[in-house]
Amino acid sequence: MRPQFREGENGRVSTKWRSLFLDYLAETSNVTEAAKRCGANPSRAYKLRRTDPEFARQWRDALLEGYEHLELETLRRLREGVPPDGPKFDIANALRLLALHRETVARERAKIENSDEASVLASLNRKLEAMRQNELALAGRKRAKPDGAHEAGA
Repeated sequence: MRPQFREGENGRVSTKWRSLFLDYLAETSNVTEAAKRCGANPSRAYKLRRTDPEFARQWRDALLEGYEHLELETLRRLREGVPPDGPKFDIANALRLLALHRETVARERAKIENSDEASVLASLNRKLEAMRQNELALAGRKRAKPDGAHEAGA
């Protein structure tokens, strides 16, 4: 029996596309990119999320994992800086994305940790504020110390 393909699918959608999709979703936090990587159309994933409660739960788990990865990567980049020859990483956009989704993340973490949403949200807000302050401090140091300049006595 041939599966029904959606527009944009190449006719080779793997029978394991669900697990691939969820892995890529956890890695990228991007539905379109995850669907593209596993050869499926995003509408296939959205429809399955609407009709399959277990897949919907796995989707939420994958997104939560993705946001945790983004949070940790953002913290690492804020601490170490963004190397000029390394992969592109937009800290400001990462902070905006984390802020936009902080309530969803708080709700999911509260379910997992069996704690109240308000305390998890407060914890996330503290982390985001610390990231912003670190970013401002790094930017201030860069402005105060022009490229190639050495500190006195060095």
